Amino acid sequence: MYGMLTLDIQKRDKKADLEALRKSGRVPAVFYGPKTENATITVSLAELKKALMSAGESTVIKLKGDGLDVDALVYAIDRHPVTEIPLHIDFYVFDKTKTVEVSVPLEFIGVSPAVKDMGGMLMKILHELKVEALPMNLPHEIVIDISLLKKFDDMINAKDVVLPEGVKLAEDPEETVITVTAPREEKEEEVKPIDLSAIEVEKKGKKEEEAVPAEDTK
Repeated sequence: MYGMLTLDIQKRDKKADLEALRKSGRVPAVFYGPKTENATITVSLAELKKALMSAGESTVIKLKGDGLDVDALVYAIDRHPVTEIPLHIDFYVFDKTKTVEVSVPLEFIGVSPAVKDMGGMLMKILHELKVEALPMNLPHEIVIDISLLKKFDDMINAKDVVLPEGVKLAEDPEETVITVTAPREEKEEEVKPIDLSAIEVEKKGKKEEEAVPAEDTK
């Protein structure tokens, strides 16, 4: 089981001024679930940022405060289009006895011999992997060792990823996660030699045309 994060929450009046809440350092939020009554709340922006940075969005978070105490997952985050600061967050209160399907961030470790020794290029196709597990078994991240990529065109597919106990793959097994390709060869553009004789002939022709008087049309 993975450690659980806790966020202090405060109940929120549905008629509250959302912009005023945001200016005070609080993020409007809501939590709901199949067996849970919807509730409008706020969380500290600073604490929310820390939680998302340390554990991501696939981690169970305990929401506690003002007489409320539930375990939930981040379901959706609305962010500012420029600053990406969270403006609103939806928490999903899950059924602890049922599995959920989420996308977990990938953490790449190690050094690929094909890159280090042969100058290959890493191509990361996926940055998250879709998995299924009981909420309390969800990992914060999934680690992938790229030292397995020893030669060009080696790849790690979703089915090759070692998952923690109690976690099942929900991604297409044949989906490529990461691969290594040969370095691109930069082709030098062939510079065609300038045909000076052609230029001289063209100039001579223009001079002869200018020297011919125009015909009298009268």
